[in-house]
Amino acid sequence: MIEVKNLIKSFDGKVVLRDISAMFEPGITNLIIGRSGSGKTVLMKNLIGLMQPDSGKILYDGRNIIAMGKKELKLLRREMGMLFQGSALFDSMTVLENVIFPLTMFTKDSYKERYRRAMFCIERVNLKDAEHLYPAEISGGMMKRSGIARAIALNPKYLFCDEPNSGLDPKTSLLIDDLISDITKEYQMTTVINTHDMNSVMNIGKKIIFINQGEKAWEGTKDQIMHANNQDLNDFVFASDLFKKVRAVEKSVEQEG
Repeated sequence: MIEVKNLIKSFDGKVVLRDISAMFEPGITNLIIGRSGSGKTVLMKNLIGLMQPDSGKILYDGRNIIAMGKKELKLLRREMGMLFQGSALFDSMTVLENVIFPLTMFTKDSYKERYRRAMFCIERVNLKDAEHLYPAEISGGMMKRSGIARAIALNPKYLFCDEPNSGLDPKTSLLIDDLISDITKEYQMTTVINTHDMNSVMNIGKKIIFINQGEKAWEGTKDQIMHANNQDLNDFVFASDLFKKVRAVEKSVEQEG
């Protein structure tokens, strides 16, 4: 579990995150949504320790990352997995070598043990027989799955995904969503996902936090979001024609009923 308490972050006197408190629970997909520039990326960078907030607390199962020294922070990073927006695979490494990389960096396991763990993760994301290929030789969806395999190689307690469906077609996006959701349940990880993809929200949004102009403006589930009494959230959710049609159909059914 990750708990955020009264987090404030500013740049050059401009407040970007304003008194945000939230709880990210294990075993479910916790989604952070919001428009570009809303502060959700800054929030995630604070969560993983890439930025230091002006004030507040970020507790990893009771451990405050903000108060940690370098040694403690390194140990905590050992418990984190990260799926980057562009997958961030090393072009000069095969899929297998990319997945082995964090095991080499953070463990003293033998090569045989690292190989066994890496192949397990590769097979878990359905990439068996692709381990010898380079990033330039695989599709965008396969690159994302390779990124997920690398992110879970260290068997993390906490998984962070930054726009995991960026650049993917709708069908592949659903496959990536389902894979992240399944792995989260299977390993009972605390998974935090930054996204603006409403299809992901409706597919795997077990817990959703809406950030608007640096503030936590709404919190709920995918079942609650369609009927939320929040105009800023409604404007964000129903910006696409698809969700406008869904809302119109629901209103029509309610009127007939």
